[in-house]
Amino acid sequence: MGMFNNFGISGSAMNAQSIRLNLIASNLANANSASSSVEDTYKARHALFQTVYQNKLSGDGAEAAGVGVAGIVESQAPLRAEYRPNHPLANGEGYVYMPNVNTIEEMTDMIEASRSYQNNVQILDTTKNLLQKTINLGKS
Repeated sequence: MGMFNNFGISGSAMNAQSIRLNLIASNLANANSASSSVEDTYKARHALFQTVYQNKLSGDGAEAAGVGVAGIVESQAPLRAEYRPNHPLANGEGYVYMPNVNTIEEMTDMIEASRSYQNNVQILDTTKNLLQKTINLGKS
């Protein structure tokens, strides 16, 4: 694997983490949105990552070439039913349904995704600096 591959790998990882951060932001924004039915209630969404492979030029097999988002799935955690008979969205039994978003888990995931994004920025910066130093070796 050459040094130039670092740009593609880190770039794809940054893109995947950016999608993850957007989903977390959406989950947090909808954490307190009430609904009168289970079907209309917001459900937390999460990204599924996958390794993207690139065929080697020589030999058989493949080497990792980056990170991709395989899909976005809704959480299967149960929704919260809260008894609020005076709420405008309460159903006939007086319940409103709240999303299955756990704000503590979402904040933890946000910190993890942010740090992963920052690590990949640092990898790109280090790779760039190494390439610049290599180029400058020939100038002296």
